[in-house]
Amino acid sequence: MLPVDPNDPVNEKILAISEDKLEGFMPEPFQEISTRSGLAVETVMLRIAAMLRAGTIRRVRQTLLATNLANGALVAWKVSEDKIDAAFDFMFNRDPFSGHVVLRSTDTLTAGSDYKLWTTLKVPHGFSIERHCEILGAKVGAERFRIMPAKGIFTLGVGHTRRKTIEPGRRTEAPASMIQVRPVELNETEWNVLLAMKREFRPEEIRPTPWLGRAREAGVSLDEFYCVAQGLTERKIIGRFSTFLEHVKPVAGGVRVTRFNALFHWAVPPGREIESGGEVGRHYILTHCYWREGGPEFRNVNIMAVAHGTDKARLLEHKGAIDRHLRATGIPVSYTNVFWGGRSEIKPSEISPVIYREWLGVMTPQAA
Repeated sequence: MLPVDPNDPVNEKILAISEDKLEGFMPEPFQEISTRSGLAVETVMLRIAAMLRAGTIRRVRQTLLATNLANGALVAWKVSEDKIDAAFDFMFNRDPFSGHVVLRSTDTLTAGSDYKLWTTLKVPHGFSIERHCEILGAKVGAERFRIMPAKGIFTLGVGHTRRKTIEPGRRTEAPASMIQVRPVELNETEWNVLLAMKREFRPEEIRPTPWLGRAREAGVSLDEFYCVAQGLTERKIIGRFSTFLEHVKPVAGGVRVTRFNALFHWAVPPGREIESGGEVGRHYILTHCYWREGGPEFRNVNIMAVAHGTDKARLLEHKGAIDRHLRATGIPVSYTNVFWGGRSEIKPSEISPVIYREWLGVMTPQAA
């Protein structure tokens, strides 16, 4: 029996690299983890497969920068208490285009506190996010919803293992650069490669030349698969190769990788969003940082960021350090808040237009 505890020293070495350090497409991702961690590639593959079987790692996959392939947004839902659990289940089980599904709360009653259900949503280009939310809202009995597309991305990663020991205030030497959201069109071959590439790896696929079977699935040679994948990377469509930990639910030995999920909000002056996002997004503790418009429901917040940790007070220390840094750089904040995650489920958002049309036909048969 191989150790599957994420805190095992060998597993920690692997996860510190494999969670979010492998940017872009790599023909031999497990060899790359081996090289960077200083461990034998056989050890890397055996440990990752064992952790995947045990549920410590919930998925191994190539991620995409899907904001360029589909219209994406964070959506906050106002749903009555008697319907919210059923709404949560519907979003997770019945909507393949909703990714993160989270119940959130605030420490005090404040703007937006009544929006307790939060989801991330991707709708393929050519279809309407607004219409999608109207369909979901009718299905779950939502009273209102707020759609918040990303206008810019400053931080996008995971890396819970390496973030455990980060001190509040630790940040990069320079502000984070903003990634702009731009739609990208793909041809049929590119879609075939992309859809084969993004599918989760099974334990038995954790082996050398892991893309060989995916190339066959896409109907291309391995060399052509590599060529298309490299082109998609250059077009900023490919994200990172990642092992995603089961970071909320207990894993082997009752261990929790994280316990608290904090969504930070800041309202900064209009026109200073890029500057402010760069200053917030440079802090190492953050896994996500976006420019999103919260609107009047959330007192016009426009910078949002996510941090995870096992200690709530420690996360608030990180938040305080970011607040102080904003003040020190002369960026006024008219309002700030923290929305804490509770029950949550995560799955990759589907982005295929073909699958979307099928889903639409099921959800709205009268319009088919």
